[in-house]
Amino acid sequence: MREEGICVAALVVCLATFGCTSKEAAPAEPEPAAEPTPTPEAAPSEPVAAKDPAVEAEEIFKARCVTCHGEKGKGDGPGSAALNPKPRDYTSAEWQKSVTDEHIEKIIIGGGTAVGLSALMPPNPDLTDKPEVVAALVAVVRNLGNDQ
Repeated sequence: MREEGICVAALVVCLATFGCTSKEAAPAEPEPAAEPTPTPEAAPSEPVAAKDPAVEAEEIFKARCVTCHGEKGKGDGPGSAALNPKPRDYTSAEWQKSVTDEHIEKIIIGGGTAVGLSALMPPNPDLTDKPEVVAALVAVVRNLGNDQ
């Protein structure tokens, strides 16, 4: 009988240890709530107005051209000191008469090499698809010729 008691005791221990546990994993601790995902902003119902080409041209001239051509277009910008040949003086009446608007447009987009001039005048290929901005840049250059 003593053996039966030991067997019963062993069975109880086994059942307590293995029989009371689920074969499935115990539920994990709940994870903290995640931050809600922001919903994308709705697209504006009206298209965003394009920047005025004249304003964009002025900004481009100040950002890209003034360094060499100077604020007044005299070819005396801070970056011009070490350049040879020197940048074009847009205030020259002689030069203004000698070039067409199309020639200036070609230089703006293709750089100096586009018209057989210095490679130091860089191209602006990003303006190829912005003819109104290029035309406004030509107007900026032409107006510098009037500011003498």
